[in-house]
Amino acid sequence: MESCKGTVTELQQSPTEGCPAPSTTPPKTLNLKPLINKLNYIHFLDGTITANFRHKRYDTVLSLLIKPQPCAGEELVCTWESTADLQGKLLSHQFEHLLVNDGKKVLLVKPSVVEINREALHFILPKKCSELHSRKTRRHCCIDITAQLIQNGSSFQGSLIEFSATSLHISVKAAPPQTFQWLNPEASAALILSRQGETIYSTEGTILKQSCGQYMRSIVLTPTSDRILKFKSKKYRSTRQRLIPSPNINFRHPLTGKWIDLDVDDLSGSGLSVAENARDSVLLPGLIIPELSLTFANSDSLQCKAQVVYRIQAEKLAQQNTVKCGIAFLDMSIEEQSRLLAMLYQADDKRSYLSNRVDLDALWKFFFDSGFIYPEKYFHLKTNKTAFKRTYQKLYKEKPNIAKHFIHQENGTILAHMSMIRFYRNSWLIHHHAARTSENRKGGLSVLSQISRYANEAHNLYSAHLDFVFCYFRPENRFPRRVFGGVAKHINDPKGCSIDSFSYFHFKKSFSDQWNMAQPWSFNRANTEDLQELKRFIEHSSGGLMVPALDLVPIAHDKSELFDEYRALGMKREQHLFSIKVKGSLKAIVILNLSEIFLNMSDLTNCFKIIVIDQEGLTRDVLFLMLSMLCVKFDLDEAPTLVYPTSFAEERDIPIEKVYNLWILNLQHLDSYFEFCSKIIPNFTHPLSASSDHGL
Repeated sequence: MESCKGTVTELQQSPTEGCPAPSTTPPKTLNLKPLINKLNYIHFLDGTITANFRHKRYDTVLSLLIKPQPCAGEELVCTWESTADLQGKLLSHQFEHLLVNDGKKVLLVKPSVVEINREALHFILPKKCSELHSRKTRRHCCIDITAQLIQNGSSFQGSLIEFSATSLHISVKAAPPQTFQWLNPEASAALILSRQGETIYSTEGTILKQSCGQYMRSIVLTPTSDRILKFKSKKYRSTRQRLIPSPNINFRHPLTGKWIDLDVDDLSGSGLSVAENARDSVLLPGLIIPELSLTFANSDSLQCKAQVVYRIQAEKLAQQNTVKCGIAFLDMSIEEQSRLLAMLYQADDKRSYLSNRVDLDALWKFFFDSGFIYPEKYFHLKTNKTAFKRTYQKLYKEKPNIAKHFIHQENGTILAHMSMIRFYRNSWLIHHHAARTSENRKGGLSVLSQISRYANEAHNLYSAHLDFVFCYFRPENRFPRRVFGGVAKHINDPKGCSIDSFSYFHFKKSFSDQWNMAQPWSFNRANTEDLQELKRFIEHSSGGLMVPALDLVPIAHDKSELFDEYRALGMKREQHLFSIKVKGSLKAIVILNLSEIFLNMSDLTNCFKIIVIDQEGLTRDVLFLMLSMLCVKFDLDEAPTLVYPTSFAEERDIPIEKVYNLWILNLQHLDSYFEFCSKIIPNFTHPLSASSDHGL
């Protein structure tokens, strides 16, 4: 049942506007009993019906909203919705008929009048009433929705009265010096709807019709498009799946305040589609749904913020009265996001697991059996194996928001593994890629596919904090060189994907009286000017993504939220930036990342990273003295150290152990990533079969 209570209680019409449209087909009739049931239902919902009056002299129609009282027989009593200037209206008009609107159809009721006065209306209902021909689309009345109509720099304020799936009826006023002459009916206009100051819908529309008011005007608009482009268009989209049994969505409609419950047609990690009856449709492309629940058959429910992105006619002839609507996820908590994606991955491949509860004994066995923990690596971590086990207990048992792991597993046996950890504000480190020899290709590609799919489906969600992914790999390692190195060459844009080489060695704290400190060196916390200089240097030297991805931006972001996540787990996460200068000239930036030992098994999350901006005058002795001072300050005996560019380490005779490439991918370039992987990796599963999901 629909009523416009609290919005419009009076409508002055022309002589023909209050009458049903002429039709060649005879109207359907309804008996008294079902009419009484509808009237009682309207009373139960505190709704209204319409009483039409005709002017005694001018033949215009006046529609007033009235409230039916409980009805048990043919006698009906109604009260007025508004009594403003009622006496004059009753003297100049005579009653014609009642219109009873249940939202889907309107009943024309011609009762006998017992009495109409300022207090109430008293009728005797007829034995039968007629049903007016239904509108093609149902109108839904709205309450407390603010409307702003903008056209060519003019903004008119008002409210939303009602809407259908294809039009919106608003009431706006002209505030002097505004005039409705500024409103061009032949030009498109922008409409913004909000509730309690929060925007819930916006569209561009054409003015279908409008009233002739000078200070207040009723306007009907039709949206110009049946879809919106919320996100950048993607060739490789999220894989759509039809689950059995199908989940459903429910939410309180932001325009009407009523609960909506719809079955899900198909579902992905980035959105879903539903089918609606075309006549009753309530989903408008662009409508924001602040709180949507996705509920599964086992009563498991996920909460998210979503937006309707398209509404199209069903393609099948048998569903001509149906429309298909697409809904994109705007945000959801990272826990709920993981639950949803884990469910979808399992439905797609029962051997694919996302952040499942792992038997750590099985994981240790896998790492050693696969050769991922090789003798040299174990030699470095053996002295801290208790702390190492404790860290991985937290990561794999407690399943924190800062970590994700992807496992290819069969009958409890781990065949392949890959993981990622949120190490910077919006950047995740990919590491621990390993597979058993027998499954080396299939399993290894499976987890790479999973992590790629996760990035593709999650990166548009704010809670994922997923703008970049990065990893370190040795140039001599064939697989990462071919895949990650190949992706960088294929994208051929350092702002899309960059590779920077670092010399790696272990620095041990030491001091010497023989160090030459004749120059006026300074060693302090890096300031904004230093980071601006660093940015200019990176732009000049490589043009890569180090500055935004590694939180080296001149404007310091508040990273406390990320560090708090670590602290809540009882884990360490710190980043300290220092500058080395001579006579005020910046020579190098020293980045000290501190975390749990062997959070990354090569300990590249617990190391010095040195970016040398000006090599002139910066000797190995000076650099080592500065690093020794930091070791004293932060209670370190030794630390893995990465130096950029590699030429500095070579020219200063620093004992290089190996070279690491830092690979960073901007996730706005995922299409190019998948395009390359699909060419070189046979059957690289995931969104490589671009599904027709209409842009989600």
